[in-house]
Amino acid sequence: MADHRTYDCPATLTDTQVLDFCKNGYLLLEGVVSEEVNRLSVEYCDKDDFYEPTGILAEDWFQEGVICNPVAAGAVRSLLGADFHLPVLMSNHRVEAPFDIGGWHVDGNFQFGPELNYLQVFYYPQDTPVEMGPTQVVPGSHLVKNMARFMGHLTGIRGAVPTTAPAGSIFITAYQIWHRRGAASGQGMRNLLKYFYWRTQPSSRDWVVEEDFDFATVNYGSPIASIVEQFRADIKVAEMFLWLCGRHRDFQNLGGQSWPLPAHRAGDPYGLPAGL
Repeated sequence: MADHRTYDCPATLTDTQVLDFCKNGYLLLEGVVSEEVNRLSVEYCDKDDFYEPTGILAEDWFQEGVICNPVAAGAVRSLLGADFHLPVLMSNHRVEAPFDIGGWHVDGNFQFGPELNYLQVFYYPQDTPVEMGPTQVVPGSHLVKNMARFMGHLTGIRGAVPTTAPAGSIFITAYQIWHRRGAASGQGMRNLLKYFYWRTQPSSRDWVVEEDFDFATVNYGSPIASIVEQFRADIKVAEMFLWLCGRHRDFQNLGGQSWPLPAHRAGDPYGLPAGL
């Protein structure tokens, strides 16, 4: 097996932010890459317009400015734990605008479940307003198992959002989130670099812990609630969050009005795992 490079840095996300990722399935970090690195990235992609410009990973300025960017890497460290694997492959969804809208899909080879062992990450080296066809995502859809051949016929999905962002923005996603290319009415080249990080350590609650965070009363609701069975989103979010905390063995859903359903209770909810 190849000796892949790993990286470690301080975790920067809080309990609430990690839970929000479990709810939404993505995190958008706007303008975190410097203008100089954005310029160098665009120049590199203009010279290497192959759909897999993996050679950019060998550039020190790209490793430091994008792959190990302090804001993005701190978020990745929070979600994947210490000593996560760095990317070994780079893709570029490079398209000349204007172009038509793409079809809804989840990328192939996904493993559906509460585990978060790898992250799909996108980087916009240039300004990407809605006129330049940014990727659209359905928040919370990583919690709903589906396959691309059952989704391509769908048109508008209520709650879908375009990832419009200024140059230097990075957005981190759960791999199985529903997404598609937005339509572009503008002019010019849109680069969208895509790469992956992998977990190497067992999951644990080693991000920024909030002293007043209460597992019993926190809201586990997700934007996907409107298209799944009632409370199913809360249950899936809670399970994913406990998995990330290293407590998946303690997760339970006893049905009825038990935890993690939202309610104004007189005491701790029935079914709250011991020790939380």
